[in-house]
Amino acid sequence: MSTPINDSALVEFRSVGYDVAGASQPIISDLNLSVTRGETLILLGESGCGKTTTLKLVNRLLLPTSGEVLVEGKQTREWDAIALRRRTGYVIQEAGLFPHFTVERNVALVPSLENWDEEKCLGRVREMLELVGLDAEKFSGRYPRELSGGQRQRVGVARALAADPPLLLMDEPFGALDPLTRAALQKEFAELSRSLNKTVIFVTHDVREALLLGTRVCLMSKGRIALLETPENFLSSEEPHARAYVETLKLDEGVFSKAGRSE
Repeated sequence: MSTPINDSALVEFRSVGYDVAGASQPIISDLNLSVTRGETLILLGESGCGKTTTLKLVNRLLLPTSGEVLVEGKQTREWDAIALRRRTGYVIQEAGLFPHFTVERNVALVPSLENWDEEKCLGRVREMLELVGLDAEKFSGRYPRELSGGQRQRVGVARALAADPPLLLMDEPFGALDPLTRAALQKEFAELSRSLNKTVIFVTHDVREALLLGTRVCLMSKGRIALLETPENFLSSEEPHARAYVETLKLDEGVFSKAGRSE
């Protein structure tokens, strides 16, 4: 087992590279990054910059072609893949719910695989649904097709948290939602993450979302870290990619100001 460089880190990337045969350049290059326990780290960047690949290296959906990734001080290569994924909640854009399972069965999936007894599982389902703002009596027996997009994402978060994993991976979980639902879920998740004190790695291409939800923002470009800063320092950074993102915020403000003047 490798010795952690940072004792407070839950996840570490050490000189990590990832490439595929025939590609013109590596997808990830020389990635060095520590994710501190209890923080929400945002991976921000354009499509194809390596955000989702970085996320998949954490729960061993992918293995690095160079360097090493550590979770809880242990290389992902040394983890049993199933055991690692049960220690890691995972939420994706379309929620990834099993369509033939009820909400109750979806949320209880990992606890049941961990051999929790039925009463404990059902209690946890109720607790998690209430935590994400869904009435357990009303929603437990429904199927994913009977839910709105926002409700499905709430169930996805509840399922990811059900077995109380120390780490939560989120890959553009609100990206497919309408703007109002997305804004509501962003606000709810910000409050939820503060109260639960989980370690979260969150992928997005939306700078507003990054600044709202992140403890730190890791801006990626062409498989490398362009900037790693707090939201406050990100806004004042002179790094060119960061400045481009901040300019989009200013453009939005200009549109809103113009609309206000025209009324």
